[in-house]
Amino acid sequence: MTDYRKILMLRSMGCSQREMERNKIASRETSKAVFETADRLGICWPLDDDITNADLERLLFPNKYKNACLYVEPDYQYIHRELAKPGVTLTLLWEEYRSKCYETGKTPYMSTQFGDKYRKWARVTKATMRIQHKPGDAIQVDWAGDTIPIYDSVTGQQSSAYLFVAVLPCSYYAYTEACADMKTENWLNCHVHAFNYFGGVTRLLIPDNCKTATSSNTRYDTVLNRSYQELADYYGTAIVPARVRRPKDKSSAEASVRFAETWIIAALRDRKFFSLQEVNEAVAEKLEELNGREFQQRTGTRRSAYLEEEQPYMLPLPATPFESAVWSVAKVPNDYLVSDGRNKYSVPYNLIGEKVDVRVTKNLVEVYYHGSRVASHRRLQTLQRDPLVKLEHMPETHQKYLTYNEDDFKVWAMSVGPMTEHVVDFFLESGKAPEQGYKACASLTKLGERYGKERLESACARVHAYGTTPSIRNISSILKSKQDVKAKTSTAQEQSSNTARYGITRGASYFANGGEHK
Repeated sequence: MTDYRKILMLRSMGCSQREMERNKIASRETSKAVFETADRLGICWPLDDDITNADLERLLFPNKYKNACLYVEPDYQYIHRELAKPGVTLTLLWEEYRSKCYETGKTPYMSTQFGDKYRKWARVTKATMRIQHKPGDAIQVDWAGDTIPIYDSVTGQQSSAYLFVAVLPCSYYAYTEACADMKTENWLNCHVHAFNYFGGVTRLLIPDNCKTATSSNTRYDTVLNRSYQELADYYGTAIVPARVRRPKDKSSAEASVRFAETWIIAALRDRKFFSLQEVNEAVAEKLEELNGREFQQRTGTRRSAYLEEEQPYMLPLPATPFESAVWSVAKVPNDYLVSDGRNKYSVPYNLIGEKVDVRVTKNLVEVYYHGSRVASHRRLQTLQRDPLVKLEHMPETHQKYLTYNEDDFKVWAMSVGPMTEHVVDFFLESGKAPEQGYKACASLTKLGERYGKERLESACARVHAYGTTPSIRNISSILKSKQDVKAKTSTAQEQSSNTARYGITRGASYFANGGEHK
């Protein structure tokens, strides 16, 4: 048998037909026939090891043994084209092939041989163009490796814009958008914009293994990012991440990324941008050019291929657009505040030390604990110095602190006594604003509740006796050591001692009459 494998190998090395004839590998006529047929069928070297010369002979010259063959050879190119259509499988095509053979009284291959022979033909001819890419079946997404520089118009400082790429692998229709970062919020918004650009959704969504898509992806389990899963559920699509370090799982996206880097990023290399909006305007312009470029190996453009072959098979969009939400896990600190990355919001104080789920949308911040929503705030759109706190989230003592005011402290001090009034006035007037003395006044009220108003008044009087600058520390120390009680007891004992020393004294009226009783 002619060594077709060797002919194809020598041809790939530049060996001519004359040289093959001279070395007695094959005649010039045979070599010429092999060359022409191989070019027509797209067969080239290298070939898989399990492809034999007999297999090649049946592919190159199927009519040679037509009379000797008992079985009808399938039309492999027809099978290949049909498999690209939605819902078409090898089993269905074999059923149709078998029925035609029986109608003409010929013998068909069984289903196993039918499938094996087609797959071998596909390997030999490298016919992998669109076998796995049915119309409207999947969207592949990725970030471009290169970035677009943005310059500050005042300082000249340079930052980067990252390019998001989504592609329909059947028609290669693409969508691109520039973002300030590759965080979850931009990742989700880009998907929404891509769905709107395509005018529909596909059955599958194939991303890379970035953190915005998957939390982990092992041989046994895939854990999706919660925010990403929420988007997929809303649009009715299924996320099937590419395997780790397997770029061929999303080869169309990889190819489109390289194409975008050439025809968008590289094409804009000489332009200088001063805002993200300017970048996206230029990117949108280049995207239309990219989707309108003619294919090199087939007729039409990406846009025409999408409109003619793929658009009818896209799933419809929901009635209302998706509001992207970013989920994160936070441990509630002692100030019972959680952050959206820019501002802080309160949660119930009894969750201090617990882990909660924080859901952030464009206009809303929600906090969940064990699946139940425990807090909800409108999202602040600009950076604020003070957190957004709800009164019901605060402990009772903190709530009480918010109700403090200057007049209430003065009224309370009047109910205790004059010395306490002096101390409260000192606290309120010693700073630049009365509010600076609220903390000391609040502490004074707590001492009054603990030790009683009478003892507090005595302690304030004793502090005034020591100096003119009272403090909570000194008053508290006097009350704890009971110096106010000791001082009062000492005064009472001194008065009793003086009475005992002098006995009963007679007044001036006694001696006015010469000391005689009347």
